[in-house]
Order: sequence, then C-alpha cells, then structure tokens
Amino acid sequence: MAVAPGSMGLDKYEKATFAGGCFWSMQWPFEGLAGVIRVVAGYTGGAGQNPTYGDYASKGHVEAVEVTFDPSQISYEALLDFFWRQIDPTDSGGQFCDRGPQYRTGIFYLTDEQARLAAASKEALARSGRYKKPLVTEVVKASTFYPAEDYHQDYRKKNRVSYDFYQWNCGRDRYLKKVWGSDVKKTDPPGDPAPFVKPSKAELKKTLTPEQYQVTQENGTEPAYHNEYWNNERPGIYVDIVSGEPLFSSTDKYDSGTGWPSFTRPLVPKNIVEKKDRSLFMTRIDVRSAHGDSHLGHVFDDGPPPAGLRYCMNSAALRFIPKEDLEKEGLGEFLKLFK
Repeated sequence: MAVAPGSMGLDKYEKATFAGGCFWSMQWPFEGLAGVIRVVAGYTGGAGQNPTYGDYASKGHVEAVEVTFDPSQISYEALLDFFWRQIDPTDSGGQFCDRGPQYRTGIFYLTDEQARLAAASKEALARSGRYKKPLVTEVVKASTFYPAEDYHQDYRKKNRVSYDFYQWNCGRDRYLKKVWGSDVKKTDPPGDPAPFVKPSKAELKKTLTPEQYQVTQENGTEPAYHNEYWNNERPGIYVDIVSGEPLFSSTDKYDSGTGWPSFTRPLVPKNIVEKKDRSLFMTRIDVRSAHGDSHLGHVFDDGPPPAGLRYCMNSAALRFIPKEDLEKEGLGEFLKLFK
C-alpha cells in the first residue's frame, strides 16, 4: 500500500472501489497515480461477513481494491478512465486466467455522483466502438469492503519475479496492449522495485546456507541421497532458491536411481538456461536459472521417453512449494497441473 493518510485532513480524501479480477493486478497500477493516497486489496460485493481468502468466493464476494484519493489532484472520472484500461470489460466469466464469479469486474459506487459518472463512463466506452462485444462490467452500489490478508497487500513489491511471471502468463498485459495500443496506461508506483537483480555475493552468503551458496554460486554438487528432495513425492512445484522463478513440477519428477531430484522437462522453459560445462575433463550441459543465474544441475540424454531427457538437479538450488500453498505464493496458475 502507499503511505496511509495521516490523522489530519482526512475529510479532503475520497474513496473508490473497483474489481478487475485478481486484486494483485489492480493494486499496483493504481498506486502509481498522482493523487492516489492509498490502495488496499480486499473483498466486497457479497452477503457473507468477514470473508477470508479461504471463503470469500463462497460468500459471494469479489476481489477488489479500495482506492483512497485526493480529488483536488485526481478526479473520479480519471480513475474510471484508468480502470477501463486495466481490464477486459467483455468477460463475464472472470479475468484472463482467473476464472469464476469471484473474479468478475465491477465498479462499486459510494455516492449518487459516483453512480452517475460510472454509468456515463461505461456508456461512453460502449459507444466508442473499441469492443465488438457488450460490456458486462457491473456498476453497483458499494457494500462493506473487507481488507484482504497482509500477504496479499503489495504483492508485486514483495514477490516481483512471481508476480511478473503471473501477469505475463495470464495474458493481461498482452491483451491490454492489443486493445489499447499506445493508449494503454501503466504506472510505476514510487518505491516499486525494479525487475529482479541478483543480490551480491556478500548478501547471498547471508541468506543462503553454505551448501546452497556452494551449489548455486560455485557450481557445486551436493551428495547423492543426502539432500532434501531426492525422494520427495509431494505434489507441488520447485522454484529457484535465489530468485523464486518457477522451474520444475512434481508432475514431471521421477525416480532416476541417481539420488538427486530428476525431472523429464522444465516447468517453464524460458526460466531455464543451458550452457556447455567442460569442467571435470568432460563436456556436460549445465542448467542454470534465467533470472537468478543459479547453477541448478545438469541435463542428460538418458531420461525416459518421449523426450529422453533427465534434468538432474541439486536440492540445495531449489525451494519446494506444495500445491496447497501455490495460491498464496502467487503461483495459482499451476494448480491446474494437479487437478
């Protein structure tokens, strides 16, 4: 969230509530607008009280953001214009890869004036001819807004690599660019982190165990059978211990008989870099992470069909995320692997 308004002068601020699918994708763009004081991710629009991430959908709520703004710096009309450029207003079944009524779009007005402006804004967009299909975004009276759990707030700032992967893989950015072209509106909120930059060696030595550092930064190899994941059979995915980028899935993991976690293929090929390794008087294919540049292991051509590959990884280079934690880690897109 942006810095919360102080105790003085709160009466000069107003609020607006918007639903545009996943609230992670709505919070950070609004935070970058001049005149926006605070943006909170949360739940609204349902009948049930005190929703949580575990039950908000069953209570009829949608994911939404509550925007506190200074009307002397930015108007409600400007917020509406910005809102339309973040969503697909023709999709009644959710937004992009997030499906279900809890991801439907909506404008929740708090005053009669907001209701009038929202309706006029929607009508003007419909008349513009930008969309061939009807606009289904709801304009409804606001009900109680419930802030979401802390780990949902400022998700992009806390988990930049996972967030950027989610945003691109879900197709939102590509869709908005196609529909709006150069008119698409994106912002860089103050203090928003740059894309992942690998920490210094000194920092990594503080955050990694000696074995993790030796494996990922010095191209080391951990002992066979004496590592964390060689016989892990739980469903979930494996991410880079340094950057958090998704690398492998338990659905592609198999017992290679080598004593190291082995996979038939990468989960996200673009997150894998393969280089020739001529150390130890032989030529092997070194496998590294694209963002973190971590040494992960090697790939061999003695794996099972159809590809015949064995991605032999070091547990020390990986962090395992069980399927039940994927949603809160920003990796809910991968839940479909386990259905």
